Amino acid sequence: MTAERPAAAPDHVPAARYRDPVYDGATDPIVIRDGDGWRMFYTQRRATHPDPGPGVAWVHGSRIGVARSRDGLAWEYSGTLEPTADGLQLQPGPPPDAIAETHWAPEVIFDGDRWRMYLTEIDGVPDRWDGSARAIVEYRSDDLDAWRRVGPVALSSDRVIDAGVARCPDGLWRLWFKDEAAGSTTGVAVSGDLASWRLEGIAIGGRPHEGPAAFALGGWWWMIVDEWRGMGIYRSADAVNWQRQGGPDAVMLGEAGPPGTGIQIGRHGSVSLAGDGENATFWYFTHPWWDGSEIADAEVSDAEGPTPRVSAVHAASLRVVDDRLVCER
Repeated sequence: MTAERPAAAPDHVPAARYRDPVYDGATDPIVIRDGDGWRMFYTQRRATHPDPGPGVAWVHGSRIGVARSRDGLAWEYSGTLEPTADGLQLQPGPPPDAIAETHWAPEVIFDGDRWRMYLTEIDGVPDRWDGSARAIVEYRSDDLDAWRRVGPVALSSDRVIDAGVARCPDGLWRLWFKDEAAGSTTGVAVSGDLASWRLEGIAIGGRPHEGPAAFALGGWWWMIVDEWRGMGIYRSADAVNWQRQGGPDAVMLGEAGPPGTGIQIGRHGSVSLAGDGENATFWYFTHPWWDGSEIADAEVSDAEGPTPRVSAVHAASLRVVDDRLVCER
């Protein structure tokens, strides 16, 4: 699909891989292999919606957008995952004008037989940070288009978002998530069959963060978390015990140039592996025209007008050098 970009949003973002043609608010991307090509799922924030509602309503009322690519470079919008009687279905075109719920931060994995999605769901379209209940809900699919709803995963609170799921060296699956009720740190649950989950506690504590993404590369396990000032990096030999790379203030993708340059603080993303065990790509989003330094609070509270709310998906290469994760935009 091609769409005319809203007049309030500049046309070009240097180095951007993808921008949502409907509301120009692509965030939280995950990119997976789809046959001979690639498929991206992302939160479709309503950045340029003409009347999204008051306060932070523009961050809510979002659908999951879908885009496809043959080479990972040029992307084409495919539509949104729309609710059905028993789950979600990919529908071409823009989402409906009226939306009754909020969908965020899809995590998509292949379990060996089928696809599974772990989706953050919020009832309604909140216009403030009022403590609305959040849940991580599992869906299953055979084709990445039609998704059957399985139900919420029982976790540590009703304020959990941003699932990340992987099979670990001990043969067990782990689901990492942001628990806003635990100081916005990363909790973890473990499962042997992806059917029942047992809480294991806090995987990454300390400074508040979100969007955990865990993966194996270069002989280590790594976790990348979004600290709203760049990405915190953690390393592990077993995907259970984690140690921070660098000091407490060290981040990846924390540098920012003037608005519109394409060099802005990296935000919530995911990793696709090259298959050689040595190279990977980190897919993340930025706010290309955001000029505030305190982005964690200001991006949703103080961004007046659509332009600073606009986001774009970028890609960076990852490799391990001397047991350290190295990122190149």
